[in-house]
Amino acid sequence: MSDDRTPDSTIENTPGQGRTPTPERIEPSAPAEFGLVQVWWGDGKGKTTATLGMGMRAAGHGYRVHVLQFMKGGASSVDAVRGEYNAIATLPGISYENLGHYGWHGMADGSAEEDHEAEAQAGLERARELLDAAADAALDEPIPLDADPEVGMHMLVLDEILYAADRGLVGEDDVLDLVESKPADLELVLSGSHVEPEYLADVADLITNVRKVKHPIEGGQRARRGTEF
Repeated sequence: MSDDRTPDSTIENTPGQGRTPTPERIEPSAPAEFGLVQVWWGDGKGKTTATLGMGMRAAGHGYRVHVLQFMKGGASSVDAVRGEYNAIATLPGISYENLGHYGWHGMADGSAEEDHEAEAQAGLERARELLDAAADAALDEPIPLDADPEVGMHMLVLDEILYAADRGLVGEDDVLDLVESKPADLELVLSGSHVEPEYLADVADLITNVRKVKHPIEGGQRARRGTEF
């Protein structure tokens, strides 16, 4: 029933029409409207968190998702195993790999700077392989949830690739080449960097600036298990 606040037309056009959704068994499926390029950048916390959350949502609909991380690490308080890796390992339809070693380029964290560049280049080559695999796949059809990413995926998240480009570990032109070579039905998600990736302005469909207003690190708070790793 409608009331003065919710006209019938609104109820009719609202997904679920106000009913509380119930979980359903996850079965392989194919998205009807994937194919956009998303960019998540900014100096605020939450870029990886947002993209992984979106990947989990897609996997919940039975779509095949793969996450390729170019680098991830930081403070000595960060454990060698991250919570998201453990969680992804239990979820059907979503997988990850990390081709950057644990540590941040330019952070004097004990990791070798030359290793960062070599691993970023390896990540770039791996991204090209994954895009080629997606191009060879029928993305308008379901992909087995436990299939290797070489079989293809509906969504590819390149986490921290923008940070690698900002640091000069991969070229901006290389990132553009990835975007321009993606198959039409693949949802491609790029994240990282505190610097606006202006070179992607004309090719991205969604650009989100995750802006910091306040962060506990400014008061000396270390990275916390369950929120930062």
